[in-house]
Amino acid sequence: MSGMDEALRAFLVESTENLAHLEEDLVVLERTPGDAATLARVFRVVHTIKGTCGFFGYNRMESLTHAAEDALVLLRDGHITFSRDLANALFELIDAVRQMLSLIEESGDEGSADHTGLITSFRNFLGGGESAPVQAAVSGPDTAEHSSAVADSAIRVDVGLLDKLMNVVGELVLTRNQILQYAGNQADPVLTSAAQRLNLITTELQEGVMKTRMQPISTVWGAFPRLVRDLELHTGKQVRLEREGGETELDRSLLQAIKDPLTHLLRNAVDHGMETPAERSKAGKPETGLLRLRAFHESGYVIVEISDDGAGINMDAVLDRALTRGLLRQEQVSQLTEREILDLVFLPGFSTAAQVTSISGRGVGLDVVRNNVERVGGTVDVQTRRGHGTSFKVKIPLTLAIIPALVTTCHDERYAIPQVSLLEIVRLDGEERRQKIEPVHESLVYRLRGKLLPLVDLRQVLGLPPRSAESALHILVLQADSREFGLLVDTVRDTEEIVVKPLGRHFKNVNCFAGATIMGDGRVALILDAVAIAQRAHVLLENQQGSAWKQVQEAVAHAHDRHSLLLFRMGGQGQGAIPLSSVQRLEEFSASAIEYSCGSEVVQYRDHILPLVRIGKLLKLGAAEASGNHLQVIVHASDEGLVGLVVDGIVDIVDEEITTFSRQGKQQVIRGTAVVQGRVTDLIDMEEIMALSRDGLLVSDASRNAARGTA
Repeated sequence: MSGMDEALRAFLVESTENLAHLEEDLVVLERTPGDAATLARVFRVVHTIKGTCGFFGYNRMESLTHAAEDALVLLRDGHITFSRDLANALFELIDAVRQMLSLIEESGDEGSADHTGLITSFRNFLGGGESAPVQAAVSGPDTAEHSSAVADSAIRVDVGLLDKLMNVVGELVLTRNQILQYAGNQADPVLTSAAQRLNLITTELQEGVMKTRMQPISTVWGAFPRLVRDLELHTGKQVRLEREGGETELDRSLLQAIKDPLTHLLRNAVDHGMETPAERSKAGKPETGLLRLRAFHESGYVIVEISDDGAGINMDAVLDRALTRGLLRQEQVSQLTEREILDLVFLPGFSTAAQVTSISGRGVGLDVVRNNVERVGGTVDVQTRRGHGTSFKVKIPLTLAIIPALVTTCHDERYAIPQVSLLEIVRLDGEERRQKIEPVHESLVYRLRGKLLPLVDLRQVLGLPPRSAESALHILVLQADSREFGLLVDTVRDTEEIVVKPLGRHFKNVNCFAGATIMGDGRVALILDAVAIAQRAHVLLENQQGSAWKQVQEAVAHAHDRHSLLLFRMGGQGQGAIPLSSVQRLEEFSASAIEYSCGSEVVQYRDHILPLVRIGKLLKLGAAEASGNHLQVIVHASDEGLVGLVVDGIVDIVDEEITTFSRQGKQQVIRGTAVVQGRVTDLIDMEEIMALSRDGLLVSDASRNAARGTA
């Protein structure tokens, strides 16, 4: 490539970047016209493009930018003020220059488009007079020094070269894995030392190359201020865009993949979410709506949140439109949860727009957004509150090239699970497997710490022969689209970094795999897609069908009455229990710390006055709930405040299926009785205890005696 070709290429790259910055600065300048620093940047960009295109002989571009520069000189010198008309003309200038740059890149010619009207618009700001030469006024050492600093701090590298370098590093990682596996089987200390050194160098090189591919997400949403401005003009709404976390870095291939989904979500937020100024004023909101973009790192992912303070999603409108379009049957409506109703907006062809416009209403939108994000291993979640706004959360992996993964086997074949999807691993031997895995409605469930976990057998998903009943198995607890499920595999081998290789076109209909990788022994292992497996097993909501797992949960809820309880002794020999969820803390107080308020016992507790309830005395069981000079207290918290339940001692925490027998006695604080761990146990109603405490009906014996003595 000749020297002139290299210079032209640099001009195209630099001008494209400058136009992106120019758009952002114009939006800022439109809101704060007196910002001198922003105006200086705008002038510098236009002047740079004008001077460089004149050097290459692009006369049409030079004439257009020269006219804009003349108007900016008057603006900079205070002879005219920044107006909406001038902003519109400058935005039109950006579009025209972009079009010329595109033509130059394709054919080497700037085209023959007529921009006389735009040039005239700029000259009208001069009052119809001739534009004065400004070259002497703006040339000087400042611009040269700034350009030199930029050139010294960064260089431009062809994207194709970075991709090629990344592929080479990927092959090096595969070779490293093979050597490490071979060295581990040899009793050669020299080979082992060399392999460890190779591992260290490869890791450092890999991290360095990965950083060269990382770009701040601000490079994608740099065009969003202009987009929001144009949407304001089109819809008549007023929107303030706030951005946070623009420095968050992401692999450049993923940045390109999420650009269109983020743009669509932004358009939706303004067009569907935001109300008009009159509607917002009527609802008691500021006339200008707030649209917030936020990006941050979390658990190996980049999270991008797009939230607005608009009207929120109308659930009734969503259901009506789904029924009208045949995406849902009437008998399914009563079974849907709020989350499942919100998931309907991601169905193909779904739209709540009343009419088709240039912005929305064609039914091509959120389904494409979710598909594009999931194609790169990400997820999209939505939360809404009627009258307060909507928030979309896009979750994207940092990179797709080299990822840490867990290697498992199933029917003697190896599979890799990306660690970002893995929460924990549970091993079950043959006997535990028979006892703890329960079949419900032809589905398998496992109770993990009191929570039902749906199970998916990888053998069944892949059509492999069933395993023997005596063999041990492993449950991989995976997270897919913010939901957890367990994947049954035969064995778990090890964790290692794998190089992701895309599958060929002939595998495009096989949706259980996210790609393939080459293991250390040269064999190929398929990479499992957790979201696709969950959808195939009907763990997640799919299209028009309801969640199959929801039916399983309902069946289990009716089949079992299981409780997590805190057991305690009361009144000497009695045993009581309260739900573990109602326990805030277990405390021990000195008897000397007890004080009295309104005839009830209280203690000072964490800047609060904690009323005490002696449950044994309340139930007239006799013995005091004290051990020496200390009281065992269960602290219960609710929206109404705190209350302390004084007990003889804590027995245990249990999670059992129990049968509750109703009580016909006069004790309202006992809601029922059950047999727990072989003992009759009273189930205490903490809401009733709280009500009695609130109404001042729990007066201690000491207070009564004191009152009698006074009388």
